[in-house]
Amino acid sequence: MRKLQVLLFVFLASTKLFGIPNCNIYKEDEDCYLACKEAEKAIQHSQGSKASQEHFLKSIELCPEFAYSYFSPSIPYAKRGQMNIWIDLINKAVELDPETYLGGRGWYHWFFMHNYEKAIADIDKLDSLVDYDIGPTGDGYYHLNIMKGLCYKGLKDFDKAIELIEDCIASEDYYQGAYDNLHLGVLYLEVNQLEKALTEFKIQMELNDVSEAYFYSARVYQKMGDSGKALDYQILHLKSMIKE
Repeated sequence: MRKLQVLLFVFLASTKLFGIPNCNIYKEDEDCYLACKEAEKAIQHSQGSKASQEHFLKSIELCPEFAYSYFSPSIPYAKRGQMNIWIDLINKAVELDPETYLGGRGWYHWFFMHNYEKAIADIDKLDSLVDYDIGPTGDGYYHLNIMKGLCYKGLKDFDKAIELIEDCIASEDYYQGAYDNLHLGVLYLEVNQLEKALTEFKIQMELNDVSEAYFYSARVYQKMGDSGKALDYQILHLKSMIKE
């Protein structure tokens, strides 16, 4: 059941961030309705293709307030490393619809640019604007608060990272992410809480059996001075990598 929940989490995240709005909500505004229809045409073409970008440009010309048509064409620029173009487009999307796109911009700051401070600022800003759960990253692998913890991990503030991830996992609205327990275990390893690290790696193996959980378990046992167990997990790590 928990594995199914992870997959559902990924699907809902992708739908929320990347899914085009329902054009019918713009029926009272002809230009924005037509802009939405142009965006629908855009996503029928390959992402970042000339045809797709032209439809998005026409969408913006019809309705300059249609935020999706700034956000969606920004994605291929980020994937190509053209972050100077990406930032202009994503900033406009956030300006027009911060509740929808702040989390996406924060995720891109973290994932593509490793700009942890800006990612944290976007998550905090989103949290201040809404009175509901801020939800997952665009790829659905992490809750935004888990990602915030990983930003602090990137800044080497391991205690803050652990606090945020523990709080997120303990929260009422928590959805199991694909790698949450792996990251928490690595953080426990960083601060030498070895038993806690092993517990998290075992949970990770049960929920989403990734080879890294065996690799880091081997490191824990090495730190504990148990070379036999360390070797066992190194072998399991190799076997797991072959399966992947």
